[in-house]
Amino acid sequence: MAKRNKTPWPTKAVMEQIYDNNLWGGATGTFYSGEGSHHPNWVKPYQQVVIDFLMSFSEKLVVCDLGCGDFNVGNVFVAYAQKYIAVDIVADLIHYNQQKYKQENLTFYCLDIANDTLPNGDCVIIRQVLQHLSNKEIQNILKKLSNYSYAIITEHIPNGNFQPNIDIISGQGIRIKKKSGVAVLEPPFLFNANFVRIMHTIDLEKNKGRIVTTLYKIIH
Repeated sequence: MAKRNKTPWPTKAVMEQIYDNNLWGGATGTFYSGEGSHHPNWVKPYQQVVIDFLMSFSEKLVVCDLGCGDFNVGNVFVAYAQKYIAVDIVADLIHYNQQKYKQENLTFYCLDIANDTLPNGDCVIIRQVLQHLSNKEIQNILKKLSNYSYAIITEHIPNGNFQPNIDIISGQGIRIKKKSGVAVLEPPFLFNANFVRIMHTIDLEKNKGRIVTTLYKIIH
């Protein structure tokens, strides 16, 4: 019997399959980015700290939301941005969002953020996206963030000390199963930031780790 080809699917195909088969939950025929994008105890506090940050500027920022998903989280930020650019890799999801969310300063793009050119802006939001990607893809994305002044990055990581950045194949799962998580300041990434502040932490039940949102002021 021939051996199965173990070459990983391209990330775009993987993410399309997740939404096509509702692997993150939701009703058949709908787009649902998982409990992490809908649980009010996780979403509401996160939204508030991001709103507070955006409101701290005298002039509104241009915000790029990389991996916007079903936009249940990001839609509340649009009012606080000069321009809000929401990006995801799944074309049907972007089309769905374009029909559901319509505001003058809101634009959706279908892009592969690891390989395509990113829109210009002041602040980039990456919420629980990197955790699903390989180290190579994460590295590609982080290199492009030098075009922004601020990055708000949210990651699901283990409790306590852990070995950061164990590599995975991009897909539905995350590094938490390997008792690891993405830490962009650690090797192999060594992300350039001259200011780092933890904005918000959610401790999950049953020792399932924590969801940490961190603000980075980026070195140009």
